[in-house]
Amino acid sequence: MYRILALLAGAVLAAGSVACWPQSVTGGPAYPTKVVHLVVGFPPGGGTDIIARLVAQKLSERWGQPVVVDNRPGASGNIATEMVARSAADGYALLMAFSSHASNPALYAKLPFDIYKDFTYITLVATAPVVVAASPSFPANTLGELIEYARAHPGEVKFGTSGVGTPVHLTGELMMQLTGIEMIHVPYKGIAPAMTAILGGEIQITYPSVLSGLQHFRRGKLKALAVASRSRYPALPAVPTAAEAGLTGFETDYWYAVLGPAGMSGPLVDKIQRDIAALLNTPEMKESLLAQGCVAAGSKPEELTALVRREYELWSRVVKTAGVKLE
Repeated sequence: MYRILALLAGAVLAAGSVACWPQSVTGGPAYPTKVVHLVVGFPPGGGTDIIARLVAQKLSERWGQPVVVDNRPGASGNIATEMVARSAADGYALLMAFSSHASNPALYAKLPFDIYKDFTYITLVATAPVVVAASPSFPANTLGELIEYARAHPGEVKFGTSGVGTPVHLTGELMMQLTGIEMIHVPYKGIAPAMTAILGGEIQITYPSVLSGLQHFRRGKLKALAVASRSRYPALPAVPTAAEAGLTGFETDYWYAVLGPAGMSGPLVDKIQRDIAALLNTPEMKESLLAQGCVAAGSKPEELTALVRREYELWSRVVKTAGVKLE
C-alpha cells in the first residue's frame, strides 16, 4: 500500500517540477524559483519534523521562496523516502532523513529504492546524542555497574524502546553485542510510551536522545549513565561518554540529513549544501538546535555518503547477529 501512495505522491511532485530553470546572471541555474518541498517521513511534532521546520524556515528566508515541510508518515519513513527517490532531480523535492534511513535496508527484505543508487546525499544537518538512561530505582549508577549487574542477572534487566527495529532498539542490541550481556527487549509504540514506562518502573533501561530525557535527568527522575557519543554533551557535562566509562565502540548518535533524488547536478548540490551550512553556522540556528537536544553538524556530500555507508554496515551486522525481523 505504501508503495502505491508513494508513487502517486511522487508523481504529483514530479509533475510540478520544471525541466529547464531560468538562468542566473552567472550562467548557472537560478534556484529556487518556486516552492521547495522538504519531505519528512514522520508525523508532525516529532524530532525529524521539528528539525525540518527549523531548516525550512531559514531556507525560505534565505531563498525568498517557500520551503514547505511535507509530512508523509508511515512504514518507518519509507513512504517519504520512496516518494523523494522517484521525484525529479531538480531540487524541488528534498528529504529530511533520519538515522533509520541507514538501518531500514537491513530490516526490510525488499525496499522499492536503493539507498545508494537512488539518492543524492547533500549534507548532514544535526546529530542528537544518545543517552543510556536508567530508572532511579535501578541499582547501577554507572555504565560499568549496569554491565556488571546485567552479567550477574542475565535476562532480568528490561530495556524499553520505540519499537522493533527502531534505532533505539538497535542501540540496545549493539550494547548487548559489545558487552555480552543479556537483557529483555520491551518494545513500545514510540519513545514517549517508553519514557513513561521507565519513569513508572516498568523497565529499567532505555536509550533516548538527550532531548527526550533532559528534563528527567535534571530533575533526578532518571539516571544518565553515559552518552553514546565521541564527546560529552554540553547540557550534561558530568555524564561521561561510553568510551570514558570503559565501553569502546559504543558510538551511535541519532542524525538528521538532507537528501535529494539521484542525478542532481553538482552546482545545484553545492548551492543547497552551502546555504544549509551557512544557516547552521549562525548562533541562532545553533541555539535552536541545542534547545532540541541536537548539535548543528553540516558536512560535505561525500562525508554524508561515508556516514550512511558506515551506519548501514554497522546496523546490518547488528540486525543479522540479533536476528531482528520485521513483520
